Amino acid sequence: MTSAPQRPVDVPPYQLQPLVSGFIDTLSRAAGHPVAIRCAQAIGSEIYVGCSNGELLRFALQGKTPDSTDAYTLLSRQSIPNEKSIDEIVLAPSISRALVLSDHQIHFYTLPALDMVPLNLIKPIRNVVTFAVDEQHLKRPPQYTNDIPLPVEAIEFCVVKRNAISLYSLRERLFFQKEIPLPQGGVLAKRTGKYLCVADRENYNVIDLIQASLVPLLPISQAMDSNIAVKPSITVISENDFLILSWTGASTIGIFITGEGDPVRGTLEWPSHPEAVSLDYPYVTTLLPNGTIEIHSIETQAIVQVIPAPPEGSSPLSSDRTALVASLNGFFIPSTQRTEKLRPTPVRLLRGRSKAAAGTDVEDEDVHAIPDIPAL
Repeated sequence: MTSAPQRPVDVPPYQLQPLVSGFIDTLSRAAGHPVAIRCAQAIGSEIYVGCSNGELLRFALQGKTPDSTDAYTLLSRQSIPNEKSIDEIVLAPSISRALVLSDHQIHFYTLPALDMVPLNLIKPIRNVVTFAVDEQHLKRPPQYTNDIPLPVEAIEFCVVKRNAISLYSLRERLFFQKEIPLPQGGVLAKRTGKYLCVADRENYNVIDLIQASLVPLLPISQAMDSNIAVKPSITVISENDFLILSWTGASTIGIFITGEGDPVRGTLEWPSHPEAVSLDYPYVTTLLPNGTIEIHSIETQAIVQVIPAPPEGSSPLSSDRTALVASLNGFFIPSTQRTEKLRPTPVRLLRGRSKAAAGTDVEDEDVHAIPDIPAL
């Protein structure tokens, strides 16, 4: 397998850009021991970071001066109740909630302020191995204060416990729906619609949550005599299919599977087992163990870009690539590109609107005299 594009990139290339930095050293000095980033999520102008010491950090994009670039600034920091490492942050913007997994418990916070939901409304869910929110629900946009109020739909998610799956819905309150037995357990799960793809310690399976039926898929590792510990990887691609990774002993293959367990499209391949996979449709981005980042096209399965591993001796900020995280609703990146194109532009206001509204005749040329505003 080759790990370089076969033809020039026909899409704008991806870039790596630091957004927040330097705060880990400050946290480590304050704690008296090393502190590490365990997870992160972002939406709009907000970035949320979970740390190994149980601290939950909120950064926001702040404007500085007209002549300088905006930057993300630390707005708040707090410790979750148990002060254990934060394993995962999931944002549900349509209901203004964040679900935070730590020490086998899911805690509930408000967005964007990260205030803990009062315990008399929602108590933490305990004995959690992993959990999966319906990704179609996570894509619902947030409601802003100036929007026309719309009915808020509940989001649904699955909690994988030691030998069962608990189904919940969440809006202002948490509602338990039902439980499905899962004797073999699970260590990783992703949900889209009524389908849950779950990996146990050896195999991938897909579950129809309505029928409570399970279809076995393929092993996480097909190399029976291998001593390499291989992490399972599941990525939701669309409303009805997943991407799962399997180590063959010589390389890793990525297979697209429907909710019914049928293979679709072609397959992807990597020379080593990826550390992380992220979807930015129609592209799949993967982080390899040596720090290389590869971008594949989902439609053609071809490599469209390779970001090389950092050179030896480079700064920790540029060389410490540990994970990839997808932001389902997008987020802002400060940039100075094309700022020279920004300039004040006079705009002639439309006159006579109030007279027209009152029933007074207005000349057509005045009504339609709206100047073209050039794009930047």
